[in-house]
Amino acid sequence: MRRALGTLGCCLLLLLLLLLPPPAARGSPHRQPRPGGGLPGSQAAADTACKNRPLDLVFIIDSSRSVRPEEFEKVKIFLSKMIDTLDVGERTTRVAVMNYASTVKVEFPLRTYFDKASMKEAISHIEPLSAGTMTGLAIQTAVDEVFTEEMGTRPATFNIPKVVIVVTDGRPQDQVQDVAASARTAGIEIYAVGVDRADMQSLRIMASEPLDEHVFYVETYGVIEKLTSKFRETFCAANVCALGTHDCEQVCVSNDRSYLCDCYEGYTLNPDKRTCSAVDMCAPGRHECDQICVSNNGSYVCDCYEGYTLNPDKKTCSAMDMCAPGRHDCAQVCLSNDGSYSCDCYEGYTLNPDKKTCS
Repeated sequence: MRRALGTLGCCLLLLLLLLLPPPAARGSPHRQPRPGGGLPGSQAAADTACKNRPLDLVFIIDSSRSVRPEEFEKVKIFLSKMIDTLDVGERTTRVAVMNYASTVKVEFPLRTYFDKASMKEAISHIEPLSAGTMTGLAIQTAVDEVFTEEMGTRPATFNIPKVVIVVTDGRPQDQVQDVAASARTAGIEIYAVGVDRADMQSLRIMASEPLDEHVFYVETYGVIEKLTSKFRETFCAANVCALGTHDCEQVCVSNDRSYLCDCYEGYTLNPDKRTCSAVDMCAPGRHECDQICVSNNGSYVCDCYEGYTLNPDKKTCSAMDMCAPGRHDCAQVCLSNDGSYSCDCYEGYTLNPDKKTCS
C-alpha cells in the first residue's frame, strides 16, 4: 500500500512539472521581445509621431592629415547613420556632403540624390584630402556653391531651413569667425561637432545660438555615432496629432511642431478654433432635395410633401395617386389633383358642405 502511494506521488509531481510554464514565462527579469521584434509601446508611438522636418542639410567633414584613415571611416559611418535617421527625399530633406582640408571638395550637392541608398553608397567612396584645416574656406564654399538654387537649395519662399553640420578634430587654419557670422546672417544654421583635439573656442565661434544646442563634443571618432540620436531629437518635428496631446474636438492637422483643428464635413469650426458646430445643411443652396430637407446631425435627408413619395434617388419626389382605393374618403367620386384630390358626386347628387359625402 505504502509503495503504491509513493509511486502515485512521483507521478503527480512529474505531471505538475510538465504543466508548469518554462522559467522565462514565470517572471524572468529580462524583458521579453514583442511580437515581430517591435519596440515597446511608448517608444513605437514616439517613433511614428516624430519625423524630421524638411531641411536643406549640408555636412562639412574635416579630412585633414590629423584625421587618421580609420578615424575617417568612422566619420563616414556617422554620416550614413545620420542619413538613416532623416526623412530623405526631393520634397522632404535634401542632403549634401562636403569634404575639406586645405582645399574643399563638394562630394555631392543637394540636387544629386533623393534616396538614402544612393547617398550612403556615395559616402562610402569618399577619400580623405589629407592636408591642412581650412574650415572658414569650407563654410564660405557652402554659402557660395552649395546653398544655391542651381545646386538644389529650395527657394526662400519655401521656408525650408538651411542647416550645416561641421565635423572637425582640429583648429581652423584660416579666419572662421567672419565667414560663419556671414553665413548665419544669410539664414544658415550651423552645428559644430568637435572630436578629440578640436578647439572648443573655434567651435563656439562658428556655431549658431544658443551654443549649448549647437556645439557638440565627443572624445574620439569611435563614439561619434552616439550623436545620431541627439541630432534625430534636434531635427524631430513632433506630430502632436499622433501623440494625442491636442485638444481638437474632431480633426487634428499637424503643422510643423504645432497643429490646427478642423471639423468633419457638415460641421464648422467655432471661434475658439477647437470645437465644432453642425452646419445647417438645409440652408438654401446646401442641399439637393426636390421638396423638403430635414437636417440630421451635420447632414440631411430629403422628404416629400403630402401626396408625394420619395423616388429611389432619395432626392426627388413623385405625386401619388390619391384616388387609389383606401387613400381618399370621398363617398362617390375622387378626382386626382397633382398629389392631392377633391370629391365629386354622381349625376343626380350634390356634394354636401363636408366636401366628401353626397345627397
